[in-house]
Amino acid sequence: MRVLVVGTGGVGSAVAPIAARRDFFERIVFSDLDPGRPKALVDRLGDERFGAAQLDASDAAAIAELARAERCDAILNAADPRFNPPIFQAAFDAGCTYLDMAMTLSDRNGTKLGDLQFAQEAEWRERGLLALVGIGVEPGLSDVFARYAADHLFSEIDEVGVRDGADLVVDGYTFAPTFSIWTTIEECLNPPVIWERDRGWYTTEPFSEPEVFDFPEGIGPIECVNVEHEEVLLVPRWIDCNRVTFKYGLGEEFIDVLKTLNKLNLDSTEPVTVRGMQVAPRDVVAAALPDPATLGDRMHGRTCAGTYVTGTGKDGQPRATYLYHVASNEETMARDGAQAVVWQTAINPVVALELIAAGTWSGSGVLGPEAFDAVPFLDLLGEYGSPHGIDDRTP
Repeated sequence: MRVLVVGTGGVGSAVAPIAARRDFFERIVFSDLDPGRPKALVDRLGDERFGAAQLDASDAAAIAELARAERCDAILNAADPRFNPPIFQAAFDAGCTYLDMAMTLSDRNGTKLGDLQFAQEAEWRERGLLALVGIGVEPGLSDVFARYAADHLFSEIDEVGVRDGADLVVDGYTFAPTFSIWTTIEECLNPPVIWERDRGWYTTEPFSEPEVFDFPEGIGPIECVNVEHEEVLLVPRWIDCNRVTFKYGLGEEFIDVLKTLNKLNLDSTEPVTVRGMQVAPRDVVAAALPDPATLGDRMHGRTCAGTYVTGTGKDGQPRATYLYHVASNEETMARDGAQAVVWQTAINPVVALELIAAGTWSGSGVLGPEAFDAVPFLDLLGEYGSPHGIDDRTP
């Protein structure tokens, strides 16, 4: 397999050391608007299978041209989701399998996360091409957990509730997001989506329905709130259940900062004029904060991503189970030089690429992780040295 990675930020860079230990690929080209990023990554790892290129993620024609020149079988989108449309189109034009870790954005006109991609499902299926959308950790591994629960643990599912929490601390900063602040603002300040069988998809207020969720392996209880996320748009398409939610353990201080950005209109993506230059307030916020990829040496603790499923077990009795994955920053930094949050995201598309390369996962059209057998994915995740956990919480 030959792969083009578009975007060499925190997650894109973390793909390289994870993939380097495997032999399923012939070549991976890392690209970025800043040519120094992929070059530094490739030089640091010294793996002759890796290449570097300069690429504008907003230029579909240039992406397709590079994919053809490199004879790529797959394009992995590791850029901000605002660049999904051109990268998605480029993969289609170049005849490549497409993977991303966040879907096309929602808007105030009723467009939901991923709608723009699912609208092209028939064209992808007709061409016999696969677009595997939402294959990071959340969405991604959380959706794989939902598939596994439906196939192996439950006869009927009431709720699929994705719950994310961490005990990470960043030394020297009072506010330092461990993931892209651009994406964080987008998903946290947009109205959260909930799905219910009788109502379909509907929205609620940001940070609504707080609940305290007890995270495993010593992380402990954390208050989680509703956040807009792709799982709610993906899971009901393939999993038979009554309700789907996503809640994130943001913390009171983090929520207060996001609310302040919103009040000051600093979350806006609409350019404003500053001393004769046009700049988007959200881009200014992102530029003023530390790059999440550089925080690893200052971070301590663990991050947990998981799916809490309730319903009726295979034995006909009530069941409640949390399927989860924990990444320790100390371990990911020691192993791959990548901080835990971006590493936990990056490992999943690499696992998926290996399954696709082997023909274990195959298909055509625009598909989420729920559309595939979960067992090979979870088995291979264990082979990568990062197994998942299952916490039975049945009363």
